Amino acid sequence: MQNPNPYSKYPISTEPEQRFAGPPPSKLTVLRLFIQESLQVVLPALVLALTVHLFLAQATIVYGQSMEPNLYERQRLIIDKMSYHFFPPQRNDIVVIAMPDMDEMLVKRVIGLPGETVEVRNGVVYVNNEPLPEPFPHDIGYESKEAIVLGPLNYYVMGDNRDNSNDSRSFGPVQREYILGRVWLRYWPLDDFTAF
Repeated sequence: MQNPNPYSKYPISTEPEQRFAGPPPSKLTVLRLFIQESLQVVLPALVLALTVHLFLAQATIVYGQSMEPNLYERQRLIIDKMSYHFFPPQRNDIVVIAMPDMDEMLVKRVIGLPGETVEVRNGVVYVNNEPLPEPFPHDIGYESKEAIVLGPLNYYVMGDNRDNSNDSRSFGPVQREYILGRVWLRYWPLDDFTAF
């Protein structure tokens, strides 16, 4: 057979293309292939999302007014769940707590650390008998609470809106295992986007 294109070193076939005849795939085969392809894409994505949710980060929402003026109701947050695997919660961290006897997660600020003595006198927080510097906007309030010594894995938490917060003054110190993580980002509303 002569090559019709003199500039090509490979001959071009002028014969009609041969097609392999056979029955079309059944609906069951098509469905099986679709499920198989979907699982190959969806299953790893679900495993990745579940891993991130369980071990790395989690989205949550602020309920109530206990953290005003720093966090407002219905704001959306991302919790960093990884950091506390390497180091313990620090004073002034804003944390998310899941208490076993409460339906909703709580957003509070860490005030007292393990081994410290915490007392509230006329709204002023004392740690180890010294007034606690609190370099963030907050309502002082007027409540007093007698001194409490925190255990080895106990944390004293309070809301920034002191007169409108259900916190360690009412339910006592929080065990480390109930602290899910620290607030890392406020992502909604967008104009209040903040990294903590």
